[in-house]
Order: sequence, then structure tokens, then C-alpha cells
Amino acid sequence: MKPDLKNLEDKLEKLDEKIAEVNKRMPAHSVKPTIMTELFELEDERDALEKQIMELKKNPKSPA
Repeated sequence: MKPDLKNLEDKLEKLDEKIAEVNKRMPAHSVKPTIMTELFELEDERDALEKQIMELKKNPKSPA
């Protein structure tokens, strides 16, 4: 089943919240690799969701 626009936007909002939480945990110096990895993974997921949302807005009735 193809996700709808509202569902994708909700996921994007939650991801942005998670990214903000990770950024708050990040020290000014000596950032641990696990925190950076988590941040990069969340940002990659956000980028993919943003791409899906843009495609869905361009072609709202494309087949699943």
C-alpha cells in the first residue's frame, strides 16, 4: 500500500523531532561516532521522506 501525503508529512515531523533531540545531546567537542552515525542515519531518512513527499505532490495520482 502506498503511503499518503499526510502520513509521510507526519513521519517527517517525527524525524525532525528526533534530529533535534540528537543535536541537543551532541557536545560541542569530541562528538562520539555513535551520535554522529545516528544523526547521519536520521538525516538520510529525512531526505528520502522529503523526496517521496515532493514526488507525491508532483504526481498525486500515480499508481502504487
